[in-house]
Amino acid sequence: MGYDVFVVGGGPSGATAAEDLARAGKSVALLDRAGRIKPCGGAIPPRAIKDFEIDDAQIVAKITTARMISPTGRMVDIPIENGYVGMVDREHFDEYLRVRAGKAGAERLTGTFLRVERDAGGTHVIWRDKATGEERRSATKIVIGADGARSVVARAEVPGGSTIPYVIAYHEIIKAPEPSPDYDPDRCDVIYDGRISPDFYGWVFPHGGQASVGMGTGLDGVDLKKATADLRAASGLTECETIRKEGAPIPLKPLDRWDNGRDVVLAGDAAGVVAPSSGEGIFYAMAGGRVAATAAQAVLASGKASDLRIARKLFMREHGTVFRVLRSMQDAYYRSDERRERFVSLCHDVDVQKLTFEAYMNKKLVKARPMAHVKIGIKNMAHLLRLVSPVWT
Repeated sequence: MGYDVFVVGGGPSGATAAEDLARAGKSVALLDRAGRIKPCGGAIPPRAIKDFEIDDAQIVAKITTARMISPTGRMVDIPIENGYVGMVDREHFDEYLRVRAGKAGAERLTGTFLRVERDAGGTHVIWRDKATGEERRSATKIVIGADGARSVVARAEVPGGSTIPYVIAYHEIIKAPEPSPDYDPDRCDVIYDGRISPDFYGWVFPHGGQASVGMGTGLDGVDLKKATADLRAASGLTECETIRKEGAPIPLKPLDRWDNGRDVVLAGDAAGVVAPSSGEGIFYAMAGGRVAATAAQAVLASGKASDLRIARKLFMREHGTVFRVLRSMQDAYYRSDERRERFVSLCHDVDVQKLTFEAYMNKKLVKARPMAHVKIGIKNMAHLLRLVSPVWT
C-alpha cells in the first residue's frame, strides 16, 4: 500500500503531523516504537492547550507558581497570573495524541525505522515490524522524520542532520509526597545550582499523584543519577517511592536545514526545536509537526519539492526571535554559579516576572510595555557587568 506521507516517530510532533494530514484527507502512516517514554518535565502552556485542543483530562496538574532557587538556596516565587501552566504525563499524553491521529484516519504502525530507499517506483520507507520481526517496505511520496533527538532519519537524509547540540536530560518519576513547605502540588521548582547541573538546571515538577524530579547537562562526566539523588535529598524527596527512571538527549538548537530538497522533512526534536534556556519541548514539537504537515500538503499540491522548506520558514518566522533571546540568556547566565545567582536575583523584578510569563504563556515576545523592556535591559547589563551585587529581599 502506498501513502501520501509516512511519519516516522509517534511523539507529540509526529502524532500532530499525522493527525493534521489525516484530517486534510491525506493517506498517512504513523510509525512508532512501542514502550518508550520520553523523559520530560511535562509542562504545556495555555497556548498549546488552545491551539491543539488538548482535553482537560490530560492535564494532571495546574501550576500557578514557579519557584526559582539559586545556588545559595535563595528562592523567588513567581505567580502565574490569569491562568496556569498545564502538566501532562508523557506515558499517557503521547498515546493520547497517537490515538487522536488514528481516529482522524492515520494508519498506526508499530516498529522501527531502518532506512529510505528510492527506485523507479518512487520513495519507500523500510521498517521492521515489531510483531513479526520482518522488514516491511512502504511506498510514500513524502517522509516526515519526527524520530527525536539523534534522529536516524535526519542523520541519513538531511545535510547537517547529525550536528545538533544537546543536553542529556534525566528524571525520576516519584510518588508525590503530601503538600508541605518544601513541596507544593501547584508549584514548579527550578533549581539553578552547579552542584545539581553545571550548565543547565534541575527541576521538581508536580504531576498530580506523581512528580518529575530531574536535571540536564551537556557536559561529559556528570553523574546524572547522583545529581538527581542529591536534588531529591535537598528537596526532601529521598523517601518518596520511585516509579520509573528515564533519560534521553534534548536538542537545544534548530537545524539550519530541515529537508533534503526531495522527499524528506524533519519535525520536533529531530529538527532541534527545543527551546534553549528552558528546555521546553512539547509545544514546539507540536508546532513543528504542524508546519511539517503544512509543508507536506504544499508539496502534494504543487509537486515542488522546494515547498518542503516552508516548514522551517513558518516555524522560525514565528519562534526564531524567542529562540535567539533564550539562547543568549542561557549563554549569559548558565556558565557559573555566580551568574546563576545573579539570574535568580534578577527574577525578583516584577517586570521580569510579568514579561517572562506573558511570553511563555503566549509564545511570543511582549511588545506592549517598551519601558519595561528598557528597565530589564539596563538591569540585565548591570548584572552581567557586575556593576551591582545580587540583591535579596
